[in-house]
Amino acid sequence: MTTITIFHNPSCGTSRNTLALLRHSGLEPHVVEYLKNPPTKERLHALIRAMRIPVRALLREKGTPCAQLHLQDPKWSDDELLDFMLAHPILINRPIVVTPLGTKLCRPSEAVLEILPTPKIAPFSKEDGEIVIDDGVRRM
Repeated sequence: MTTITIFHNPSCGTSRNTLALLRHSGLEPHVVEYLKNPPTKERLHALIRAMRIPVRALLREKGTPCAQLHLQDPKWSDDELLDFMLAHPILINRPIVVTPLGTKLCRPSEAVLEILPTPKIAPFSKEDGEIVIDDGVRRM
């Protein structure tokens, strides 16, 4: 059994669509509602390293205290930004999905297809009716 993990916010449409896509592919992921159970600083840092993105790329602005905390100011170090994300988990962009093929911030939701450890899946309809067609291309 392959373990798939999604760091999920059920209030987020992109996160809900990503979770639905995982299930549509036949996978039942371990769901971490990160607003209720935030990752440790070490885990968050490991996820960022695995995604090969800068810390700032995981910082969510919309619907968060990012502006009030002036987090776009370059004076904040990566370590300080991680501390802010842990103090205010809503600052962590989502959803993050971990599979045997990689770790990815899945925005848009169909970005998860690249790291699915499954063959090509049938077309999928998002909440808004948009149809997602899987081209079958996966990371190796």
